Amino acid sequence: MTVPTAPLVAGCRPLTGKDYRTLALAALGGALEFYDFIIFVFFANAIGQLFFPPALPDWLRTLQTFGIFAAGYVVRPLGGIVMAHFGDLLGRKRMFTLSILLMSLPTLAIGLLPTYADIGLAAPLLLLAMRVLQGAAVGGEVPGAWVFVSEHVPAHHTGYACGVLTAGLTVGILLGSLVATALNTLWQPAQVLAGAWRWPFLLGGVFGLAAMVLRRWLHETPVFAELAQRKALAAEMPLKSVLRSHRAAVAVSMLLTWMLSAGIVVVILMTPALLQKIYHIDARTTLQANTLATIGLALGCIVYGVLADRAGPRPVLFIGALLLALCTYGFYTTLRTQPALLLPLYGLTGFFVGVVGAVPSVLVQAFPPQVRFSGLSFSYNVSYAIFGGLTPVAVTLMLKNDPLAPAWYVIAVCAVGMLTALFVRKAPD
Repeated sequence: MTVPTAPLVAGCRPLTGKDYRTLALAALGGALEFYDFIIFVFFANAIGQLFFPPALPDWLRTLQTFGIFAAGYVVRPLGGIVMAHFGDLLGRKRMFTLSILLMSLPTLAIGLLPTYADIGLAAPLLLLAMRVLQGAAVGGEVPGAWVFVSEHVPAHHTGYACGVLTAGLTVGILLGSLVATALNTLWQPAQVLAGAWRWPFLLGGVFGLAAMVLRRWLHETPVFAELAQRKALAAEMPLKSVLRSHRAAVAVSMLLTWMLSAGIVVVILMTPALLQKIYHIDARTTLQANTLATIGLALGCIVYGVLADRAGPRPVLFIGALLLALCTYGFYTTLRTQPALLLPLYGLTGFFVGVVGAVPSVLVQAFPPQVRFSGLSFSYNVSYAIFGGLTPVAVTLMLKNDPLAPAWYVIAVCAVGMLTALFVRKAPD
């Protein structure tokens, strides 16, 4: 069988049925893996009550529970760097398949773990270990998925492919929200504590293993296959090459990831709680609005990805960041006087957050194929660990002085994104 070459992938051929199947399987796996990663937060209260001593104060139990949740973010860079290293040397497909296995098994295990009442202090320690494995897995999954799909499709469809995959990750967040809502609707709080909380984890683990089996039908990317055939893989440790020869690409990628994390963390993840606290909107309404915003985000990722293919990433990122800044300001200021407009405004704002769907195609093209996985993974995971972790703290501190703090933060980071867009470059093949 003839191995497809990189020039073929970079050509102007249209997307084929095989391309769409690759995108579908990658997006499905990404959605299920992201569901596995975030479902923990939807059951944090139940987990806190079951895995820590009952005599602990509520605030300390909550702090420790979210500390375990945050551990998944802390190890993302390490997991991403290790998996990217082998992805650049051994193949994208192997790491792409391994990442979903490393996510599925710990998720399944969490659903089977004995609680503090059963084994004492070992319960939270085992929970922490499973969360660390999940973090390592997602650190390799997201960059690996972007690299995998971008190297399968023609170059002029890179934005669309990365946008679709990013939309799939967004669907994973939505799926977690819907499953949590359904479970809390079907069971009373006492029943959830009695064992119903386990079902979302068991379901996620089984679905993840099924997605891993489906991924076995995928083929190695033509770009990597051609590099291996020509014996043109990285001659040294890929990350060493990235840090020595591609520092500008790392800087641009990290700053754009900051904008990505700000849009997701502030507008999608933090805003529901802020709506209840600042504007005193009930939880049910904020959940409905957040669902609409998440759907808007998924659609926006695809639209902005297509626009990046057609108009180029620089103008799309520049204008998209400007629109997100303006819409975020309008969203928070309008709700003060017209809270009835919450649903349409939040849905529209979620759509404009979709500019983050154009970011992955820039990150993918910022590094040459030999070190692409390592360069993208290092930049994305380190930036997300720093800014994704500090954003909630920064916004919370700013809220002490100004209720519009979330808007000002997003506007400031969008300004950084607009400036960074001017320095976007494509690495030579």
